Amino acid sequence: MSRPARVALRRAAFSLLFLLPFTMGHGDEGGGCCSEPPLFGPVTEATCPTPSTLTYANFGQPFMAAYCTRCHASTLTGEARNGAPSFHDFDLIDNIRAVREHIDQTTGSGPAATNESMPPDGDIPTLAERQQLAEWLACGAP
Repeated sequence: MSRPARVALRRAAFSLLFLLPFTMGHGDEGGGCCSEPPLFGPVTEATCPTPSTLTYANFGQPFMAAYCTRCHASTLTGEARNGAPSFHDFDLIDNIRAVREHIDQTTGSGPAATNESMPPDGDIPTLAERQQLAEWLACGAP
């Protein structure tokens, strides 16, 4: 399968997340049908340090602009979103806060896990940036 097809498949899976509870336990003996890694990894278990210096202005907005909003933006529609669900717009702080656990499970890094399924291509965050992202999300994305 070509890389663009794999990217489209991952993003489509992300938008179909609500169907997962209805399909759990069906199919083969847990091996799955696909060789693609899962989109969602484990929660990173990052914590919010006291005090935290990360804010939307000094970290969240620049991070999202650099790595996420090329697909996850409220200004994009249809194919321009590259399969990103319409309810995952990361140019709006309230939308980020609403799905911050999903973001952690796809992009964050903490003591329990480093999740690297997003972004699927293009520029990717460094490990340090993924750790800062998980910390910022653990603080409630201030």
